Amino acid sequence: MRMDNSLLGLGGKRPSEVDDLPDAYASACPTRQALDRIADKWTVLILGLLEGGPMRFNQLRREIEGISQKMLSQTLKSLERDGLVSRKAFATVPVTVEYSITPLGATLAETLVPLRVWAETHIAQMLNARAAYDRSEEDGPARLDVA
Repeated sequence: MRMDNSLLGLGGKRPSEVDDLPDAYASACPTRQALDRIADKWTVLILGLLEGGPMRFNQLRREIEGISQKMLSQTLKSLERDGLVSRKAFATVPVTVEYSITPLGATLAETLVPLRVWAETHIAQMLNARAAYDRSEEDGPARLDVA
Protein backbone atom coordinates (compact mmCIF):
# COMPACT_ATOMS: atom_id res chain seq x y z
CA MET A 1 0.00 0.00 0.00
CA ARG A 2 1.39 3.38 -0.96
CA MET A 3 1.50 6.23 1.50
CA ASP A 4 -1.05 8.99 1.06
CA ASN A 5 1.16 11.81 -0.19
CA SER A 6 -1.27 14.37 1.23
CA LEU A 7 0.13 13.39 4.63
CA LEU A 8 3.53 14.56 3.43
CA GLY A 9 2.23 17.96 2.37
CA LEU A 10 2.66 17.14 -1.31
CA GLY A 11 -0.93 17.82 -2.35
CA GLY A 12 -1.47 14.31 -3.70
CA LYS A 13 1.56 14.49 -6.01
CA ARG A 14 4.36 11.95 -6.16
CA PRO A 15 7.56 13.13 -4.46
CA SER A 16 9.34 13.26 -7.84
CA GLU A 17 6.74 15.74 -9.11
CA VAL A 18 7.59 18.28 -6.41
CA ASP A 19 10.88 20.18 -6.69
CA ASP A 20 12.68 17.12 -8.06
CA LEU A 21 12.37 15.16 -4.83
CA PRO A 22 13.50 11.54 -5.10
CA ASP A 23 10.78 8.94 -5.61
CA ALA A 24 11.63 5.58 -4.02
CA TYR A 25 8.92 3.91 -6.10
CA ALA A 26 10.87 4.70 -9.29
CA SER A 27 13.18 1.83 -10.24
CA ALA A 28 16.25 4.02 -10.75
CA CYS A 29 15.82 6.08 -7.58
CA PRO A 30 18.99 6.14 -5.45
CA THR A 31 16.92 6.35 -2.26
CA ARG A 32 16.41 2.60 -2.61
CA GLN A 33 19.99 2.21 -1.40
CA ALA A 34 19.07 4.10 1.77
CA LEU A 35 15.99 1.93 2.22
CA ASP A 36 18.13 -1.16 1.75
CA ARG A 37 20.44 0.04 4.55
CA ILE A 38 17.53 0.93 6.83
CA ALA A 39 15.76 -2.39 6.30
CA ASP A 40 18.79 -4.38 7.46
CA LYS A 41 18.21 -5.94 10.89
CA TRP A 42 21.83 -5.44 11.92
CA THR A 43 21.64 -1.72 11.12
CA VAL A 44 18.62 -1.34 13.37
CA LEU A 45 20.33 -3.14 16.25
CA ILE A 46 23.72 -1.45 15.90
CA LEU A 47 22.31 2.07 15.69
CA GLY A 48 20.03 1.30 18.63
CA LEU A 49 23.01 0.38 20.77
CA LEU A 50 25.18 3.28 19.62
CA GLU A 51 22.43 5.72 20.60
CA GLY A 52 23.50 4.98 24.17
CA GLY A 53 27.06 6.11 23.50
CA PRO A 54 30.27 4.98 21.83
CA MET A 55 31.09 1.27 21.90
CA ARG A 56 33.98 -0.95 20.97
CA PHE A 57 33.68 -3.70 18.39
CA ASN A 58 33.63 -6.56 20.91
CA GLN A 59 31.10 -4.75 23.08
CA LEU A 60 28.76 -4.56 20.10
CA ARG A 61 29.40 -8.20 19.28
CA ARG A 62 28.57 -9.31 22.82
CA GLU A 63 25.39 -7.22 22.94
CA ILE A 64 24.02 -8.36 19.57
CA GLU A 65 23.46 -12.08 19.93
CA GLY A 66 23.75 -14.04 16.71
CA ILE A 67 25.83 -11.58 14.70
CA SER A 68 29.08 -12.98 13.36
CA GLN A 69 32.33 -11.07 13.55
CA LYS A 70 32.36 -10.83 9.74
CA MET A 71 28.79 -9.51 9.54
CA LEU A 72 29.39 -6.95 12.29
CA SER A 73 32.54 -5.76 10.54
CA GLN A 74 30.78 -5.49 7.15
CA THR A 75 27.79 -3.68 8.62
CA LEU A 76 29.94 -1.20 10.56
CA LYS A 77 31.96 -0.45 7.41
CA SER A 78 28.75 0.14 5.44
CA LEU A 79 27.34 2.37 8.17
CA GLU A 80 30.59 4.34 8.27
CA ARG A 81 30.59 4.67 4.47
CA ASP A 82 27.01 5.96 4.57
CA GLY A 83 27.91 8.55 7.21
CA LEU A 84 25.76 6.95 9.92
CA VAL A 85 28.58 5.75 12.18
CA SER A 86 32.06 7.10 12.86
CA ARG A 87 35.10 5.00 13.72
CA LYS A 88 37.90 6.21 15.96
CA ALA A 89 41.13 4.25 16.47
CA PHE A 90 43.27 4.82 19.55
CA ALA A 91 47.05 4.31 19.54
CA THR A 92 47.14 1.48 22.05
CA VAL A 93 48.57 -2.02 21.92
CA PRO A 94 46.52 -3.69 20.61
CA VAL A 95 44.75 -0.90 18.75
CA THR A 96 41.45 0.08 20.35
CA VAL A 97 38.62 1.05 17.99
CA GLU A 98 35.47 2.81 19.10
CA TYR A 99 32.29 3.35 17.10
CA SER A 100 29.90 6.25 17.57
CA ILE A 101 26.66 7.28 15.98
CA THR A 102 26.92 10.42 13.83
CA PRO A 103 24.34 13.23 13.83
CA LEU A 104 22.98 11.79 10.57
CA GLY A 105 22.84 8.32 12.13
CA ALA A 106 21.01 9.75 15.14
CA THR A 107 18.26 11.11 12.88
CA LEU A 108 17.83 7.62 11.42
CA ALA A 109 17.98 5.93 14.83
CA GLU A 110 15.12 8.13 16.05
CA THR A 111 12.91 6.76 13.31
CA LEU A 112 13.97 3.15 13.93
CA VAL A 113 13.00 3.06 17.62
CA PRO A 114 9.26 2.81 16.86
CA LEU A 115 10.00 0.09 14.29
CA ARG A 116 11.95 -1.97 16.84
CA VAL A 117 9.25 -1.42 19.50
CA TRP A 118 6.58 -2.47 16.99
CA ALA A 119 8.51 -5.67 16.24
CA GLU A 120 8.97 -6.45 19.93
CA THR A 121 5.29 -5.74 20.64
CA HIS A 122 3.83 -7.72 17.75
CA ILE A 123 6.21 -10.66 17.34
CA ALA A 124 3.84 -13.05 19.17
CA GLN A 125 1.04 -12.20 16.74
CA MET A 126 3.34 -12.71 13.77
CA LEU A 127 4.55 -16.06 15.07
CA ASN A 128 0.95 -17.17 15.64
CA ALA A 129 0.03 -16.10 12.10
CA ARG A 130 3.00 -18.01 10.69
CA ALA A 131 2.07 -21.14 12.62
CA ALA A 132 -1.53 -20.93 11.40
CA TYR A 133 -0.37 -20.40 7.82
CA ASP A 134 2.06 -23.32 8.02
CA ARG A 135 -0.67 -25.58 9.44
CA SER A 136 -3.04 -24.63 6.61
CA GLU A 137 -0.31 -25.35 4.04
CA GLU A 138 0.23 -28.80 5.55
CA ASP A 139 -3.49 -29.52 5.13
CA GLY A 140 -3.31 -28.63 1.46
CA PRO A 141 -3.79 -25.41 -0.44
CA ALA A 142 -7.03 -23.88 0.80
CA ARG A 143 -6.32 -20.50 -0.74
CA LEU A 144 -7.04 -19.36 -4.24
CA ASP A 145 -4.18 -17.19 -5.43
CA VAL A 146 -5.37 -14.83 -8.12
CA ALA A 147 -2.71 -13.26 -10.31
